[in-house]
Amino acid sequence: MAVKVTKAEKKVNYDKKLCKLLDTYQQILIVGADNVGSNQLQMIRKGLRGDSIVLMGKNTMMKRSIRIHAEKTGNDAFLALIECLVGNVGLIFTKGDLKEVSDEVSKYKVGAPARVGLVAPIDVVVPPGNTGLDPSQTSFFQVLNIPTKINKGTVEIITPVEIIKKGEKVGSSESALLSKLLIKPFSYGLIVQSVYDNGSVFSPEVLELTDNDLVARFAAGLTNVVGLSMILDYPTLAAIPHMFINSYKNVLSFAIATEYSFPQAEKVKEYLKNPSKFAVAAPVAAAPSAKAKAAPAKEEKKEEPEEDEDDFVGGLFD
Repeated sequence: MAVKVTKAEKKVNYDKKLCKLLDTYQQILIVGADNVGSNQLQMIRKGLRGDSIVLMGKNTMMKRSIRIHAEKTGNDAFLALIECLVGNVGLIFTKGDLKEVSDEVSKYKVGAPARVGLVAPIDVVVPPGNTGLDPSQTSFFQVLNIPTKINKGTVEIITPVEIIKKGEKVGSSESALLSKLLIKPFSYGLIVQSVYDNGSVFSPEVLELTDNDLVARFAAGLTNVVGLSMILDYPTLAAIPHMFINSYKNVLSFAIATEYSFPQAEKVKEYLKNPSKFAVAAPVAAAPSAKAKAAPAKEEKKEEPEEDEDDFVGGLFD
């Protein structure tokens, strides 16, 4: 006969398993598991098999094991996980790429019917079209104020109607109607709520960032640093080039307004004294080349008319 494992032994075994995973893995996805069935969870485990392990359990047991592990090892980094263990959640330990694992988890979603009393995660809209129901079923549509008509002996919905709004509880009439229409409006699966990576906990939205997003955010932050440094006259590596340029402009303005001068200011002063000198310089340099190009054209034009004119004059006097 198989020996039954007591609750105390189960807790000890669970504690050992969780502590071993904490020693082995440094990347963890905290996932919400609301309305996820055992069969669906088994499919997810199979899909992640290889470099990831899914561990479910009671929050109190997971928190207790994490605290014990932190005390034994002196590694307090895992204590950051305790604040994330709220609600029906589980842990996915992985050595793979966090983004790829998160995308793989999101693939395993299963359609679910709208059960009575369930809080709708999305808006539910019944599309127009033939329902396939006989005219005796029109009472369901009348209760929900859905416009219908009888077409070829069946009920047909005329316009799309929103019967459940996000955040509302599903009523008995809505549930019965969606069941008759064979509509499964909701889909459930493991949802990544937080990400743990080597002691840091952050939002899963960070995984969606691309290199271009990081560059854009860095550039925006650098612009703020430069602006603050310029206002406070506090030199930073990013602001020093701008400070040098502004200082040069100030010295140049002073030199132009006074008799003081320096080599870089001489050309500017000369330009301000005689702007036309610099304006004429460019066209004069380009003039010879323009004339050279035009000369052959003029010669060709002269040769052709001379021959035509002689022939014409000769013809008049003959």
